[in-house]
Amino acid sequence: MHPPLRIAVLASGRGSNLAALIAARDDGTLPVEFVLVASDKAAAGALRLAENAGIPTLALNPKSYPDRPTFDRELFARIAASGADLLVLAGFMRVIDGAVLAPWAGRIVNVHPSLLPKYRGLHTHRRALEAGDAEHGASVHFVTAELDGGPLIAQARLAVEAGDDEETLARRLLPLEHRLLPAVVALLAARRLALGDSGVLLDGQPLRAPLRLGEHGLQ
Repeated sequence: MHPPLRIAVLASGRGSNLAALIAARDDGTLPVEFVLVASDKAAAGALRLAENAGIPTLALNPKSYPDRPTFDRELFARIAASGADLLVLAGFMRVIDGAVLAPWAGRIVNVHPSLLPKYRGLHTHRRALEAGDAEHGASVHFVTAELDGGPLIAQARLAVEAGDDEETLARRLLPLEHRLLPAVVALLAARRLALGDSGVLLDGQPLRAPLRLGEHGLQ
């Protein structure tokens, strides 16, 4: 048995993916200890969720720092001080300085609402619809300095339906995100996932393609 994985979460918004992680911990499927939830927005709903769950919180205002690297260095110093083994980006809407990320290689994951490498960045639902895609989804990947470009771990897919707009597509995708992220973090908590020189390793073997979320979990 491994000790519970100590995780910190970065979020800029309401924190629905954080809520999914907390729920998975509470129902016994995610053996983790939350050591910090931090945000670049003091009013972020994710901070209120964390406070209600008894998780330490931190809000730092980027405008209080002279530039992005200075802000990022302070933020990551505070995350390191929390003792986190893993950092989860769950709707954190800032690009992080590459030099700050480097010491955390293999210890940061992000959930992104597209089937990467498609539609890095913002407005993913709109872009999928404008492209006429038959399928949309969400991805969890290891974070690197390349925006939404780190090695893919797992994806959830759903069909785009006739009449879908940005709002309906986002609403139908969100429950899949809420299953996908805890499932990936559970593999990390079990020490089954790692980032090696050749890419993502599952049980010590190279992952040939991203894991896929099915009815009974990741496959």
